[in-house]
Amino acid sequence: MLEYVLMIVPVVFLVGSVCYAYKMVVKGKSRKRAVATQIASFCVVGFACLLTSLSVFAAGDGSAAATTAGDMNTGLAMIAAALATGISGIGGGIAVGNAAPAAIGATSEDPKAFGKALIFVALGEGVALYGLLVSILIISKI
Repeated sequence: MLEYVLMIVPVVFLVGSVCYAYKMVVKGKSRKRAVATQIASFCVVGFACLLTSLSVFAAGDGSAAATTAGDMNTGLAMIAAALATGISGIGGGIAVGNAAPAAIGATSEDPKAFGKALIFVALGEGVALYGLLVSILIISKI
């Protein structure tokens, strides 16, 4: 029963923080403040989940399954794969978010610039694909 609560609480907290950030933007608050709230809540939930998993690992009581060093390595590899995919996806999104409007503007002024502008948008997408490739390589080594 405790395992289910430990899985549901972070999800509820993150969904609540999304709703709070949405209400902030609707009420006219700064979008930067809403994004900062989201990042802070993600960090708090991630840190709490990490502490919870480490405390279960350190306790080693009979209620939890016996954890070995191999299980810890597997868990850390999964975290590394998730970070590689997540951070590269965020970076790729920021790159495409900045390059795509500029590409559309350049194409509207000069239709011959479409090919050159498309390359810059694709470079931003490539960052996310490289992160996904790294995470697949990490998972395949487990």
